[in-house]
Amino acid sequence: MKYAHFVLIAALAALYSCASNPFGKKVKEPFRGSAYESNNRWFRGTGKGESSQDNIALGKADIAAKAQLAGQVNSTMKQVADQYLGQTENERAADVADKFQSLVRQTMNTEIADLRKMGQEKYYNAKTKTYTVFIAYEIKKNAMFRFMKKQAKVDQTIDERQMKIIEEILDEQIRKADEADKN
Repeated sequence: MKYAHFVLIAALAALYSCASNPFGKKVKEPFRGSAYESNNRWFRGTGKGESSQDNIALGKADIAAKAQLAGQVNSTMKQVADQYLGQTENERAADVADKFQSLVRQTMNTEIADLRKMGQEKYYNAKTKTYTVFIAYEIKKNAMFRFMKKQAKVDQTIDERQMKIIEEILDEQIRKADEADKN
């Protein structure tokens, strides 16, 4: 009798596993995969927007992709600033890190340096009468860091000592990105 229950349970489990996926059918969206992911040379971001109007769908996709890029740049710079804080004995290291983070936010609020569109695709679903737009952008890391360095030089709130440290941090990031370009 126990054997019959085991066989019945095993059969039901096999039937259940053959049933349709509870999440639905897997969809392959444009601009997915390693060619659209950030690496040691590029910041990359993708966005998707949907709307009944194609220009609004494009705007949503554009904002989503740029927000993803800005988030990556901000995360990278926060990590670099935190690393600086951990490595230095400087009593005013926190001030420098705060200025550095402020510089990153200011840079992200201005035009993003060397932004390149990798691709854009637009789809129209006649059934739902909606447009879906996919967009992918990339920024070369060394160009972004050079732009930040220029931004720092015109920032009136950064004193000479802080400027020297910020330039050192950015020069190191530029060097790493340039090395990645050579490989």
